Amino acid sequence: MRRIKQEKPILVSDLDVVYVGTFVPKTCGIATFANDLGTSIAQEMGDKPYRVVAITDRAGGYNYPPEVTFEIRKNVIRDYARAAEYLNGSSAQIVSLQHEFGIYGGDAGKYLSVLLSHLKKPVITTLHTILENPPSDYREALEDVINCSQRLVTMSQKGARMLHEIYGVPQDKISIIHHGVPDVPFVDSNFYKEQFNVEGLTVLLTFGLISPNKGIETALEALPSVVEKYPNTVYIILGATHPEVKKIQGEKYRLSLERKAIDLKIADNVVFQNRFVDLQELTEYMSCCDVYLTPYLAKEQITSGTLAYAVGMGKAVVSTPYWYAEELLSDSRGVLVDFSDVKGMANALNDLIGDSLRRNRIRKAAYEYGRTMVWREVGRHYVEMFLQMLSERRDLGVTSSWKQKMLPLITLPEIKLDHLISLSDDVGLLQHTCFGIPNRDHGYSADDVGRGLAALMTCYNQQKDEQMLPLIRTYISFLSHSQTETGHFHNFMSYDRRFMDNQGSEDTLGRVLWGLGTVVRWGTKEQIRALAQNMMAKAAPRILEIESPRAKAYAIIGMYHLLQKFEGASQFKRLLILLADDLVSLYKENRSADWEWFEDVIAYGNAKIPEALLRAYQVTQSDEYLNVALESLDFITKEQMNGVYFDLVGNEGWYPKGGEKALFGQQPIDAGYLVEAYVAASEVTNDYKYLELARLAFEWFLGRNRLNTALYDFADGSVADGIDSSGISANQGAEGVVCYLLAVLGLSELKAQRILPPK
Repeated sequence: MRRIKQEKPILVSDLDVVYVGTFVPKTCGIATFANDLGTSIAQEMGDKPYRVVAITDRAGGYNYPPEVTFEIRKNVIRDYARAAEYLNGSSAQIVSLQHEFGIYGGDAGKYLSVLLSHLKKPVITTLHTILENPPSDYREALEDVINCSQRLVTMSQKGARMLHEIYGVPQDKISIIHHGVPDVPFVDSNFYKEQFNVEGLTVLLTFGLISPNKGIETALEALPSVVEKYPNTVYIILGATHPEVKKIQGEKYRLSLERKAIDLKIADNVVFQNRFVDLQELTEYMSCCDVYLTPYLAKEQITSGTLAYAVGMGKAVVSTPYWYAEELLSDSRGVLVDFSDVKGMANALNDLIGDSLRRNRIRKAAYEYGRTMVWREVGRHYVEMFLQMLSERRDLGVTSSWKQKMLPLITLPEIKLDHLISLSDDVGLLQHTCFGIPNRDHGYSADDVGRGLAALMTCYNQQKDEQMLPLIRTYISFLSHSQTETGHFHNFMSYDRRFMDNQGSEDTLGRVLWGLGTVVRWGTKEQIRALAQNMMAKAAPRILEIESPRAKAYAIIGMYHLLQKFEGASQFKRLLILLADDLVSLYKENRSADWEWFEDVIAYGNAKIPEALLRAYQVTQSDEYLNVALESLDFITKEQMNGVYFDLVGNEGWYPKGGEKALFGQQPIDAGYLVEAYVAASEVTNDYKYLELARLAFEWFLGRNRLNTALYDFADGSVADGIDSSGISANQGAEGVVCYLLAVLGLSELKAQRILPPK
């Protein structure tokens, strides 16, 4: 039975997280939360630096700290797409998104969907607001976030129930993690009162950005009854007016509160601190208060950072029964009064002020519960969730949660050579890119030029586009220059045209022979065909030295193409038979009841071996070649096709016989070679199942894969280098685009031969 490789555990220190949301110094609860969350997680990871994509809502932005590496202008929709591109190209493994409707641009924050729809990294979203009966645009915006997130974090049981019951979110997609709070000692409030000149007074406190929904007028209207009974009471209202409120109304609401205090004749008992305070000053204010108030006006609030802080610091709280308060203050951790109930608020305050024993019991219960809410614990829970999500992503099986994001393949994508051409110059084909841009540091590789030549010749044979001919001449010129006196080939050439090796590997020899064989078969001029033929003849003695099964397979395919042009080329037919016999011998040596393969490991480029035997069968009509080819091809199909998509063997450990299958480091070479092998099997057997398998293997490039994400870019024809545990590779080198082109050209040839029936 196949075993999936247990990848080495992802270490906490290896996590790479990028945060998206508002960020300090913006005066916003989400910004403060994101800063505290990032800091706590960084500490859990050994003080590893982290990065932030910040949503900016004012011209010129903010004086952000170094953590902010990218800014999205809130109301500039193209910035969201650019941010996605930036994140896709980063080393980030996870995007931690803070969601609140108002912080993103567009109606109901809809611009966020642009970022999420382009993002290829896994997203974990912390929801700060969940609406019970949302307008249609708000519901649609939140559902976009839900669908694009791998995990949703809510800070309350109520939020989790709403996500499941109202929005249909599976429960295993929801995590409940507290709003974090600072870790401070449990102290007597009198110790801190002197610094605020309130010693000997009973201090009531409300903290946070001031806006009409805070219900502060209810607390003010309750205060005369409290002051009458306890005249040494002071109510501190700490916080600046909410920026969005101030932008529209100015200080209208705050001034109305100040007038109310005067009208109620309690102005001497109320202190307005109109400013946004830092964490240190906030904890000092919190420490000196005796009773904390959150007299909010509406129940529809699933979290409150200020209430969380009060409970976490062991404060006696009086609150209205909004959702979060009902949950957090249950089990005698606080006192609830009805919304806008002035008399109830006054009675609750008087009872707590007059009963110090009860007040202290509430404080102790709150503080004890608050130990589960400190940022250290919250950071640990987030890190555990990140690790679990990445582990599940690596070990993802075929489940109902896999949803096809692409349409079934009905017509093949247009064959685009744009990216291949961008990697080519007047010397050859550059091996690698850096974020899609040709990287000259690594120069050229005959491996890639040989296969690139095979792709170009196949394409020219189908399309007869003469614009390809200069590139074909460049590639064969490179290979001619690469051939050594012994008939072998150099592989690596630096950008300054110096060969970096004495000779390339056996794979190099085989891949070059493959490309040269296509030139002999389809070359447009006698001279270019003759050059390729002479190069193959010069290399013929080296073919006998090949030991690698894949190199044998490449060479067989090159000679197969030559023999399609020159059936009587007995030298190459003998060599083809010799190599094919070697592959059959390897198969018999390694084959067992549960292992029908040529080696004791399934590594890279696997399907090229059975394909080579299929091509050898076409030359020789040897049933033994055909039987071994189909048995081995069916075996690697069984080991990689899970019924929904191809889950290819990854290069992070391969798949040893009797061992475990690596799932990441999946590469285009394996998907492309599978398509070519199935095309060959379909041609030879006319069995429809191989046609279907060819389609499925090809769709690996288009998104039918473990990450449900396309590697192929329809815009320029580039192909990502592979599927890693952190997501789709940001680079698009030569091998990927060449293997893709060979695959789509193989399917295109079947279609041209009318072997490819309509879906």
